[in-house]
Amino acid sequence: MGVELAEPLITDASFAANLTNEGGVGGTTRLLKNVDGLWLLHECRNAWAAEGRTWTFQELTAAAEAAPPLQSFIEPNDPRFLAPGDLPARIQAFCAESGQPDPAGAGEITRCILESLALKHAQTVRVLAEVTGSRPPEIHVVGGGALNVPLCRWTADAAGLPVLAGPVEATAVGNLVTQAIALGELGSLEEAREVVRASFEPNIWEPSSSTAWLEAAERFADLTEPNEVHA
Repeated sequence: MGVELAEPLITDASFAANLTNEGGVGGTTRLLKNVDGLWLLHECRNAWAAEGRTWTFQELTAAAEAAPPLQSFIEPNDPRFLAPGDLPARIQAFCAESGQPDPAGAGEITRCILESLALKHAQTVRVLAEVTGSRPPEIHVVGGGALNVPLCRWTADAAGLPVLAGPVEATAVGNLVTQAIALGELGSLEEAREVVRASFEPNIWEPSSSTAWLEAAERFADLTEPNEVHA
């Protein structure tokens, strides 16, 4: 997750925040922070399938939306969640160790994952804003995550910013327009982006004014910020 800059940002603040400068198209720089994503839900789904309980992603997100909101959170970047295996048990263990309610069942565990990712997105936006001195006006979600409606909606709520979701096939689209620039079919990066904007209308999720997400962000910070690893 990150922002596009004209040049690398190499400062004490970016180092302390563990941010990465990655070369981007057209000589730009993407200032990034890695956030573990829907891998968490994929691995939970695999664990449940191994036990004979097979759910589609649509069923899991529907169950998550029906579960009680803002009960328990995890640190998505905690090293215990990096390896494949029994992620549901590890998530429950994290919640127990941190004195939170035990998310029982697929719906509550899925909601815990998605709300934690939304809060991590919001936390990362805040870090990027502090380091760059500029708060982004909106969040763009591209790729498969753009199809996850509650994740996009809760990210908007957690960050207090609109979320624009799509295109889903962002990698393929970016590859295509970059080749079009190289072949002279498109004259610039901005022209390519105009073509993308005209070709794919995003779903837009506006943030709610709920104060519950502000309280959740404070609880999430207590769980995660003391454990930030700087390297």
